[in-house]
Amino acid sequence: MTVETTTGTPAATGSCCSPSGSCHGDAADVQIGSTTVYEVKGMTCGHCEGAVTEEISAIPGVTSVKAVAATGQVTVVSAAPLEESAVRAAIDEAGYELVGRA
Repeated sequence: MTVETTTGTPAATGSCCSPSGSCHGDAADVQIGSTTVYEVKGMTCGHCEGAVTEEISAIPGVTSVKAVAATGQVTVVSAAPLEESAVRAAIDEAGYELVGRA
């Protein structure tokens, strides 16, 4: 089970470029910004994934979080690279341990 949260992303409403609102054909899933994958120790279930996702989502600039307990990996998409100390503090607050970048 995985939990993914997207925040602050406006829905495409169409444009002069295409019906999907993208100037890039059907590439509607293109995300602009910084994507970082972290290894987190201690996640074992969907509840764990939700707790980590909720805390990291509260960091300013974060647009998407996907936590996977089975692999211990958390993928974070943000407008700009995040300070590792902010990510570490969020994961600590959730009750887990940041091992580092995956």
